[in-house]
Amino acid sequence: MTTDSDTMFTAAETEAMDLALAAALRGHRGANPLVGAAILGEDGRVLHVGHHRGAGTPHAEVDAIDQALDAGTDLTRCTMVVTLEPCNHTGRTGPCAEAVVEAGIPRLVHAVADPTENASGGAARLHAAGVQVHSGLRGERAEQLNHRWARAQGESRPYVTVKTAQTLDARIAAADGTSTWITNEESRAHAHGVRARVDAIVVGTTTVLTDDPRLTVRTPAGDQARGDQNTSSPLRVVMGHRDVPTAARVRGADGRFRHLRTHDPAVLLTELYEEGVRHVLVEGGATVVGAFLAADLADEVLVYQAPLILGAGRPSYPDLGIQTLSEALKFLPDESDGGSLRRLGSDVLWHLQPVPEARTPMT
Repeated sequence: MTTDSDTMFTAAETEAMDLALAAALRGHRGANPLVGAAILGEDGRVLHVGHHRGAGTPHAEVDAIDQALDAGTDLTRCTMVVTLEPCNHTGRTGPCAEAVVEAGIPRLVHAVADPTENASGGAARLHAAGVQVHSGLRGERAEQLNHRWARAQGESRPYVTVKTAQTLDARIAAADGTSTWITNEESRAHAHGVRARVDAIVVGTTTVLTDDPRLTVRTPAGDQARGDQNTSSPLRVVMGHRDVPTAARVRGADGRFRHLRTHDPAVLLTELYEEGVRHVLVEGGATVVGAFLAADLADEVLVYQAPLILGAGRPSYPDLGIQTLSEALKFLPDESDGGSLRRLGSDVLWHLQPVPEARTPMT
């Protein structure tokens, strides 16, 4: 196994890695990293490109191998290029390193090593099986692709998506408290699609007492639904010290409800992680969203913005103690999962990630 600079690889391998990185961006962020893979023929042509579509779906390497097998490609004469070291463990799917070995691929180039303890070791497994393994091609780009996922892994906490639905002037409710509905049906349908991919949805006690939400996954027709890859409904989590009424709809009847009496998002994430939660969606209200932003625990931010102006009412974000422009929380457009800015009817959706130069988490 060797780690090389970009200049040590062929032009064909570099082109293939660029295609793999672009393919990785088609996936959903969350409990799993974004990964892309490409297969090159003997002549250096890219024959197949795969990517991971989310928890429970084939990993990028397997996706590319399946395409090759369907096409009758002789993999024993090919090179695989992948954005992340093939995993070496069995979760919802089998180990990718084993799939590469079984396919007979003689050479594999990966951009960066897998930083997780349970999934790492794929390169060593491949090397032991006689596969030529090289790493480092487009390493910096690959690290930036999943920098927040890697950070969540290193901190042993769930990946966190923060969602806000607001007006043009960043209000989540009018002066009289009304907020149903600020965004349109397309935005709400998209948001339910996000809910279907997460392990837990978090709101504060104020949201429960004010809006009495169900926090279930529903279709546009209002029927309860669930994502194809998930076997149970997301855990419904209320954060805060005040009691949750016994008749609150968030309690449900399926046992998928938790009330965690804390205002500290780090404490909440630790407790949820210990329960097996790996992807959390924070839906509000403003105080809860602000707590995650202030602690630098928002790995991904979705802002659904409606073409409305209220001029007064409840703001989307609380006072974060920022006194000057240089202290502003900084985000970058996230091009994964459909792009950083998209139209949802008359609404727009901003998809953002914190800049890679992460701040020190607040304690």
